[in-house]
Amino acid sequence: MLQSLSSNSCVRLIQSNKSTWYFFFLVLGYVLYLIFGAVVFSSVELPYEDLLRQDLRNVKRQFLQENECLSEERLEEFLEKALEASNYGVSVLNNATANWNWDFTSALFFASTVLSTTGYGHTVPLSDGGKAFCIIYSVIGIPFTLLFLTAVVQRIMVYVTRGPVTYIHTRWGFSKQLVALVHALVLGLVTASCFFFIPAAAFSSLEDNWNFLESFYFCFISLSTIGLGDYVPGEGYNQKFRQLYKIGITFYLMLGLIAMLVVLETFCELQELKQFRKMFYLKKEKAEDRVHIIDHEHLSFSSVSDQAASLREDKLNEPFMDVPPVTYSASDFSSLNR
Repeated sequence: MLQSLSSNSCVRLIQSNKSTWYFFFLVLGYVLYLIFGAVVFSSVELPYEDLLRQDLRNVKRQFLQENECLSEERLEEFLEKALEASNYGVSVLNNATANWNWDFTSALFFASTVLSTTGYGHTVPLSDGGKAFCIIYSVIGIPFTLLFLTAVVQRIMVYVTRGPVTYIHTRWGFSKQLVALVHALVLGLVTASCFFFIPAAAFSSLEDNWNFLESFYFCFISLSTIGLGDYVPGEGYNQKFRQLYKIGITFYLMLGLIAMLVVLETFCELQELKQFRKMFYLKKEKAEDRVHIIDHEHLSFSSVSDQAASLREDKLNEPFMDVPPVTYSASDFSSLNR
């Protein structure tokens, strides 16, 4: 008997806090996914890092042996300055001196990566004034960009998603949920083709040292606003029409970001995903709260009614006012007899 009561109470507790339990498992799953990613990246990349370190030490040792007049301390000093300059986007190589990082097209590309929060990191402000302006520019520009993208996506959704789904649903009578699901999948495939596969093929042919996988990797890292910065187009020393190429990449990134947001918004409007998301949300108002509110309003109304009734009873129970007696004179009686 006690076991059945305890089990029933546990079931009722779980049912009443279902959203909290779902949220707990969501957080646990996210943490486990982070740990899974760390384990995979560490196991895959750590051997390559160790191999690169060994190669670099061998090259350094060989260089010092071939140039005995150069001390290791002087070489370390030179490499430190070269690496520091490279972190700011300035290279000491002869084939990279012709490319400027802060001409107009490069600055336009940098501004687009800042406002879209992509941030490749290959070019950064060098001066204190540039760093201060970057902070102010980002504080104003990032919310402005979010407002701009929201307005653009809202207008595109009317013609690309809501309009076609409603037309097919009313014209041929198919289920609206089925039409929305098929439309989202088709839109996702078209967007992937136009902004991932085709640009990846173009970048693999335009960039000398990029294969198709590296080009596709750049497209995905850029349009998902991750922006690692290990692959940046237009940075080759023999790049033809570099300024025009940079402007084209800037427009591609902005259009691709808008297309990605349209696809995400289309999938978010699916009824199945809406129901799935609601599992992890807090309920705004429970049924018990509504009953409590109704009872509270009823009690408040009853108390007001009782107060009004008591006031009416007090009015009725009040003593009558004293009326002065009416006196009649003899002339009044004589007038009545007439």
